[in-house]
Order: sequence, then structure tokens, then C-alpha cells
Amino acid sequence: MKFLASVRDEMKKVTWPTGKKLRRDVVIVIQTSLIFAVLFYIMDTGIQSLFNWILR
Repeated sequence: MKFLASVRDEMKKVTWPTGKKLRRDVVIVIQTSLIFAVLFYIMDTGIQSLFNWILR
């Protein structure tokens, strides 16, 4: 039970983000994920086209 008490004490020390900051961070994560997805798609398509051109 000592462990659970120390967990409770530590959780009281946690500073949780505000709703506004949390939304901003979520938007940044989604935007970054989309950017990387588009970049990987472009690179994958380019490499695939290059290999198809080499193997003809």
C-alpha cells in the first residue's frame, strides 16, 4: 500500500496542460503526421518510379 500512496502523492505534483494548450499540441501532432505522410508518399512514389525506369 506504500507504493499506491507514493503514486498518489506524485500524481498530485503533476501539472496538467490546459485545454487550450492540449488542443494546440494535438493540432501540431496531426499536422506533423500529415506532412510526414505526404513526404513519405512522394519519396516512395519517386523511388518506385526510378526502379521501374531502371528495370525496363
